[in-house]
Amino acid sequence: MKINSEFNISEIFYSIQGEGTRSGMPCVFVRLQGCRLRCKWCDTPYALEIKQIETIMTEQEIYNEIIKYDCNFIEFTGGEPLEQANIMRLMAKLCDEGFEVAVETSGYIDLSDLDARIIKILDIKCPDSLMHKKNNFDNINYLTSIDEVKFVIASISDYEYAKSITEKYGLVDKCNSVIFSPVFNSISNLQLAELILKDKLKVRFQLQIHKFIWDPNTRGV
Repeated sequence: MKINSEFNISEIFYSIQGEGTRSGMPCVFVRLQGCRLRCKWCDTPYALEIKQIETIMTEQEIYNEIIKYDCNFIEFTGGEPLEQANIMRLMAKLCDEGFEVAVETSGYIDLSDLDARIIKILDIKCPDSLMHKKNNFDNINYLTSIDEVKFVIASISDYEYAKSITEKYGLVDKCNSVIFSPVFNSISNLQLAELILKDKLKVRFQLQIHKFIWDPNTRGV
């Protein structure tokens, strides 16, 4: 795997997947540094500033770190992983090597060139994030049956927004799963669950289980 681009990496770690349809499964996370968005509830503020140089790694060095863990599932996250040039190429190369690869993205960056084998976890921003005007709804056109859409919900108004977007774009029929996830220590778990049941939505309610396994502020988990 001879490839030479360099990336600003916040951290690479092996943990339990805390969200999505693979929740509870072992996963190697590659967290890239830098994101143009500033979501009010962001739980990785240390990974936002692209000018903050963490660890500069080549594609080969990232690959060498990944294979140490003997784990087939790799997730690229951030920050916003797709802000850094050539990262899509690295993800495609990992697919070539037989890895199952996912990317968690805010979705304001065009996804049309992303390899179809890569699982897209599209985080559509709700109003309480203060970033919902950055949503690029054209990216919904590139969702397939292996992909996931996530709404992080902080309030009833966020819930109503997520419900309307889910219905407007027919998201339940476009992808593997639509996830409604409460902002930690914001809207209550019970309140969100009861809203979903009342409206009979065909979505997945989900907590961030890593925040219950470890302290919510712990890095590298």
